[in-house]
Amino acid sequence: MLREQAPAAAKPGVSDVWVAAALALALVLVYNSNGREIGSIDSQPNKFAARELLLRRTLALNHVIGAIPLLADRPSFVLDRGGRFRSAYSPVSSVLAAGIAWPLVKTGLLDLRAPLAANVIAVLGASTLTAISVAFAYLTARRRVPRGRALLIAAGLGLGTGFWYAVSQTLWVHETAILGIALAVFAFARPGARLADREALLLGAGLGLAAAARPQLAPIIIIVLAGCVVLWGVRAAVLAGSIVAAAALAMMLCYYRWFGSVFGPLIVISADNNTLHGVRSSFVFDPAGFAGLLVSPNRGLLVFSPVVLVALAGLGAAFAEGRRAPLVWCALAASTQFVLYGTYAVWWAGHTYGPRYLLDVLPLLVPLAAAALARMRVRSLAALAAGAALAWSIAVSATGAFYYPNDVWNADPTDVDRDHARLWSWSDMQIVRCWQRGPSPQNFSLFTRDAFRTPKAGS
Repeated sequence: MLREQAPAAAKPGVSDVWVAAALALALVLVYNSNGREIGSIDSQPNKFAARELLLRRTLALNHVIGAIPLLADRPSFVLDRGGRFRSAYSPVSSVLAAGIAWPLVKTGLLDLRAPLAANVIAVLGASTLTAISVAFAYLTARRRVPRGRALLIAAGLGLGTGFWYAVSQTLWVHETAILGIALAVFAFARPGARLADREALLLGAGLGLAAAARPQLAPIIIIVLAGCVVLWGVRAAVLAGSIVAAAALAMMLCYYRWFGSVFGPLIVISADNNTLHGVRSSFVFDPAGFAGLLVSPNRGLLVFSPVVLVALAGLGAAFAEGRRAPLVWCALAASTQFVLYGTYAVWWAGHTYGPRYLLDVLPLLVPLAAAALARMRVRSLAALAAGAALAWSIAVSATGAFYYPNDVWNADPTDVDRDHARLWSWSDMQIVRCWQRGPSPQNFSLFTRDAFRTPKAGS
């Protein structure tokens, strides 16, 4: 049986841009089909900051704390040097989400004082940024495989991973950082092509966005820039690196102005998180962290999204192409970031559904998945296994989007942040608990008047 294989350096055409746009629109609709925000303690300040930016032209959260005083006790809400409450995380996500929601506000479709307006801003911003990331992943894959296979890769990434049930559902910083990595991979992973200045600038813009949103991605940024030097020379790396440096410097100046430290309040938050999650230090070399990120029954990436194994099958192609090709650098960047997350003491990411941290590296695996699918026969055993993995991954992701947190798994029967052994329980899997407990009663709460309009007096 002959292999169906794309040209070695297929260039996406105008029609592929339209396909990518349609794909992004379709994903926004899917991501919002549950009609709710799946928030967390960490994501709340960013969504309120986005609303405050639209409502009062400020990122300060004093009005929010005044309305909901209990939020002041959460470590993600911090006081700056001027006595203003701010998000402990990068403001970039809030600014982007505010920009995405602005047309709804300007046209009067969204009342910023509506009870659930901040939730609408959060899910609209997060789902849009996530969908755009997947669209760029499609264009990246399209360089190596035919359109149908590129769409399968996009479906695996956008619907078969935490991009659906986590990244797109609330305003973390993940959605912004992942968009930056997706842009960078689109510019970087060009098989057999020279990196023009405009592409180097796009690479820098993507890495700069990731750096400004989530500095924890420094290993990816450093490795990709090193690969840029090897593949395309110092000029391209300097162009890209200068944008990254400018973005990092801007964030450091912002943090210094607000908190008196170029690192912001991250050190204080780390100490609070250690206490909250029952660990003694932020980083520890423990094999459980590395194994847990991949195969923990309640957090493992390969348990919740086995479709990722398709990308791992592309490692052979990466080594075959060698260090003078982008595949091996994408694999190296993803592996280095995995090592960092594996040594993080709270590798399970607190109260959540499935893996969260490794979602940051998934755009780097897209070229590897494309290389694997380019060699895969249509009716082979490998293709059947990949199809089964895709089906399971999408089913598990849909479960998270429509069922979590009705399972109450993270707190029942004990708090997983204290009882870490539960992360390894095959007899009480979070996925199964979700199926047993049924859909979340919070579904479709944003399809109501309270999400878009202020209640009438006396109603």
